[in-house]
Amino acid sequence: MSARVAAIAGIGATEFSKDSGRSELRLAVEAVRAALDDAGLTPADVDGMVTFTMDTNPEITVAQACGMGELSFFSRVHYGGGAACATVQQAALAVAAGAAEVVVCYRAFNERSGRRFGSGVRHREPSAEGVALGWVMPYGLLTPASWVAMAAQRYLHTYGLTPQEAFGPVAVTARRHAATNPAAYFHGRPITLADHAASRWIAEPLRLLDCCQETDGGQALVVTTLERARDLPRPPAVVTAAAQGAGRGQEQMTGFHRGDLTALPESAVVARQLWRTSGLGPADIDVGIVYDHFTPFVLMQLEAYGFCGPGEAAGFVAADRLPLNTHGGQLGEAYLHGMNGIAEAVRQMRGTSPNQVPGAARALVTAGTGVPTSGLVLTADG
Repeated sequence: MSARVAAIAGIGATEFSKDSGRSELRLAVEAVRAALDDAGLTPADVDGMVTFTMDTNPEITVAQACGMGELSFFSRVHYGGGAACATVQQAALAVAAGAAEVVVCYRAFNERSGRRFGSGVRHREPSAEGVALGWVMPYGLLTPASWVAMAAQRYLHTYGLTPQEAFGPVAVTARRHAATNPAAYFHGRPITLADHAASRWIAEPLRLLDCCQETDGGQALVVTTLERARDLPRPPAVVTAAAQGAGRGQEQMTGFHRGDLTALPESAVVARQLWRTSGLGPADIDVGIVYDHFTPFVLMQLEAYGFCGPGEAAGFVAADRLPLNTHGGQLGEAYLHGMNGIAEAVRQMRGTSPNQVPGAARALVTAGTGVPTSGLVLTADG
């Protein structure tokens, strides 16, 4: 059987809030139903499900709650935000292989009113991968912000930059786009570089406005064959390339021993695959949806993907050389582990983004970094 081209045919989300007032299962079901409605499909059409290992909503439980029938494919991807684009990759692989026809990818959580990642590591069951945390936790490195701060400090030192000039443009750009996105939590609330510099320290050199939000909500995507997607109501976003990547000596956020703390080797692994598979390069991309859990890693990703040279990303962002995180990102719209960023790339390919890039036909989407990660190149059909 020849491989079939996959496309994203539907997107759906709950509202993005700080206190949803309902269970994570209900959030997942609402998002999945909204995505199916957007695609012009019903639960009965779905035969595949993909989510994150961190999600509390099992594929079979969500299928049951949505009223779906038999499933022929279900899968989960590990490593938190690094899984975002890989959920679409898993769905595309299933569609290409004929293992499923319509696959729903989803992520739902009460990350603000429930378990807050920013509260730090309070309890962890013993595991092989958790051993690495034992080398840093006794010294106070308990939160994602503290882990990223180590690399951020090295980045500033290496390239002779200040936090404001390096990280400020990323935060300001995200909030500028969020201000004109009605779905964004920070709709109508742009910030200035001075606001960024005045925000309180979280883990030096990271300030509050360098850190993504904590959000309650759900986001879902519908992946099917391009052929079928063309018969559905919305213009399809073609999955032109998808990749996962882990660097040598990879850990989860704490790989301080790897040598160069100013770079993200896992992103470089994904970048090489995406450019090779798609036949495209940085100059061909019309919009970049770059995972922004923390501002410094946006800069390192832009460098890893070849948009600019090492240490040049702050100037690249400040000059607006690439439309970046046009939904407001996780800094401005919502923190949904990157799934809302994929939805924004789909809107850009459809021409329906609240901050539409004129003529946008090619989008790069990246997933969480500092962990094994993933990425997508989505293109407009035709």
